[in-house]
Amino acid sequence: MTTAPVILNIIFGKKPHIIRKNRNSVAVISGSETKEQLEGLGHDIFDYFGLGCRSVSKILIPKGYDVAHLFEGIASFEAIQHHHKYVNNYDYNKSLYLINRDKHYDNGFVLLKQDTRTASPLAVVFYEEYDNIADAENYLNKHAEQIQCVTSALDLQVNLPLFALGGSQCPALDDYADGVNTLEFLFANA
Repeated sequence: MTTAPVILNIIFGKKPHIIRKNRNSVAVISGSETKEQLEGLGHDIFDYFGLGCRSVSKILIPKGYDVAHLFEGIASFEAIQHHHKYVNNYDYNKSLYLINRDKHYDNGFVLLKQDTRTASPLAVVFYEEYDNIADAENYLNKHAEQIQCVTSALDLQVNLPLFALGGSQCPALDDYADGVNTLEFLFANA
C-alpha cells in the first residue's frame, strides 16, 4: 500500500519539503504512578480522540502490572463513550477481538491489547510488557522513527522528547514536529 508521504515524496522529492511520516506517542509506566498521574495519561490518550501524533497509542508496562490500576486512573474519561463516532470504533474493534478470540482488556470505553505495533486503532491502546527500565529505554530508542514523543513519570534516557504524564499534548513553542522549525524552513525556501 502506497502512503501519502511516499506519493508526496515521489512528486516533490527534488524540491525542499517537509513531508512527515505517521508517528504516535508512547507512555512508559512503572506501576507506582498516582491516580492523578494516570489521569494525566488519560489526557495523553483521549485528548483529540487519540488522533494526533502526540496522542499515546501504546503503553509500556512492567511485567505483572495490574491494568485495573490504569483503568481506575482513566475512569474520568468515560464520557467519551457517548460520542457516536468514537463508540462505533470501540464496538467495531471489540467485535473483532471477540470474534478472533484475541486477548484484550476492556473497561467499557477503551480496549487495551498486547501488540508489537506502535500505532493502534481508535478506541484501542496497545501495550507491551518490559522486564526492566533499560528494556523499555532500548525499545523506545530502537523505534524512535515511529515515535513522536514519550510520556512518563520516570526519568528515561531516550533520544526522544520526554514529557510528564499528561503533558504530551502541551509542547513548548520551540518543540517542533520532527525537530523542524516550519517557519525557518518556509523563510529559507521562499
